[in-house]
Amino acid sequence: MEKTFCRLLPLILVVVFTSCVSTRKYQDALVREQNMMAKNTALSDSILLLSSQINNLNNENAKLVKQIDDAWKEASRLSGMANVTQKQLEGEQKRLWDLRKRMDAQRTAVENLRKKMSDALVNFSSNELTVFTKNGRVYVSLQENLLFPSGSAVVNAKGKEALGTLAGVLNANPDITIVVEGHTDSIPIRGRYEDNWALSVARATAIVRVLTNTYKLDPARVVASGKGEWEPVGTNSTAEGRQRNRRTEIILAPKLDELMRLLETPVEDDTAGSN
Repeated sequence: MEKTFCRLLPLILVVVFTSCVSTRKYQDALVREQNMMAKNTALSDSILLLSSQINNLNNENAKLVKQIDDAWKEASRLSGMANVTQKQLEGEQKRLWDLRKRMDAQRTAVENLRKKMSDALVNFSSNELTVFTKNGRVYVSLQENLLFPSGSAVVNAKGKEALGTLAGVLNANPDITIVVEGHTDSIPIRGRYEDNWALSVARATAIVRVLTNTYKLDPARVVASGKGEWEPVGTNSTAEGRQRNRRTEIILAPKLDELMRLLETPVEDDTAGSN
């Protein structure tokens, strides 16, 4: 019995050893498989994360491309608007320059007219008439004592002489418009006229008739109006002031047609057809 056990002992040891080695290999293989599976899972997660990041980057890139495209389109639009605005600015500058030249020419024409009137009427005293400029017009202010008897609208001989001299200048300058304004003092009128307003209108009309009928001014150039006592140049509380207020003003101005055309001309807007 003892001998038999001794013979089997090596075989038993071989079987036990072999069994231990196989178990370790299996366990080692199992560990390696688990590690591989863990790595595979980690790699799969990384791939999914990277795929998500790539998709996000592609979306962001698409947005940036669209923004760049929109920016180019806006830059092109603004460039076109800038060109239109520059053209409008140049047009406005030209219009203002033309307007300035016309206004300068207007001022020069008014001053030349004032000088012509002053030179033509130089033989009349300052107590009879004065020539001055106001608000871009030439005023020839004729006192009552030069034109009319007191309370009358009949032009006397010296008044006709002054009007003839004035008409000579106006006939030589057909582009001048003419307004005749009658003025009185504030003392109520007695006689054939209802009031000072009526007298001022009658005097203005009488002067217009002399200018057009006697001295052949074009009636279409002349306007007659009466201001009565309502636009005094002196106080009505003194004799001297009332004398200054009893006057007829002949107001002269170069025609403003071209100047008004420049003022009313709008700058063309070319933006309507632009994108």
